[in-house]
Amino acid sequence: MACTDTCAQTRPRVAIIGLASCFGCQLQITNDEAHLLDVLGQIELSYWQLASSAPEPQGDVDVVVVEGAVTTEESRRCVQRWRERCRVMIAVGACAVTGGIPGMASDALVDRCDAVYGGDLPDACGAVCAPCSVSSVVRVDFEVRSCPIDTADFIRVLEQALYGSNRFELSDTMCGSCKRNESGCLWREGKQCLGLVTLAGCGAKCVALGRECNGCRGLSPHANVAAARRMVAAMGMDVDEFDRSLELFNQTNSLLQKENR
Repeated sequence: MACTDTCAQTRPRVAIIGLASCFGCQLQITNDEAHLLDVLGQIELSYWQLASSAPEPQGDVDVVVVEGAVTTEESRRCVQRWRERCRVMIAVGACAVTGGIPGMASDALVDRCDAVYGGDLPDACGAVCAPCSVSSVVRVDFEVRSCPIDTADFIRVLEQALYGSNRFELSDTMCGSCKRNESGCLWREGKQCLGLVTLAGCGAKCVALGRECNGCRGLSPHANVAAARRMVAAMGMDVDEFDRSLELFNQTNSLLQKENR
């Protein structure tokens, strides 16, 4: 859904909000100093939770950018309220897209809260809920994946939301990127790399630096997790370790849950 009709009349109103996260993806937006002013010149930044203590603006906005996972009933109501007020919603970062690191607490939430707070959850936490992605609560129009996001990727998606695009979304796994980069395969070095089931799109930056992919972009819709487990076992590696690695960013991923049943 693009905001072309609004853009023809005036600069589109954009709001940026943060839920349960480290706010690193919002900081990534500010890090693109070379293009940040050009981006801000195309929009009316109505609200940015990180950059200002000003209250939420009145009225509707064109685009809402959401970072962070939904972890409380208050945050659930927050995204529902913004969804009603905006034309387009963009989820940015692993926490917002897949539940991310907060999603690790989605299993046995009460036990985990008790372990941290000793059964006396502070009132400031409000009513907690199992951490989940923004798209599991409301409709999301666009996603910017990775942890943290790539600023160029964010700008591309924002422009797509504002002006429209016929660009096809990627659906293959990361292994193809490694082959194009000619960076070699870390599995041959005895390292468990999650690129064989992770959605492509970051250019396999971690692998290019000699580090295993940790799956922060989420599972590819074409990922064959069962086949990946069989390969891990065939190579004499620990399948349980592979599963634990997958859950780092994919604990709430429906594809992974289906594979685990």
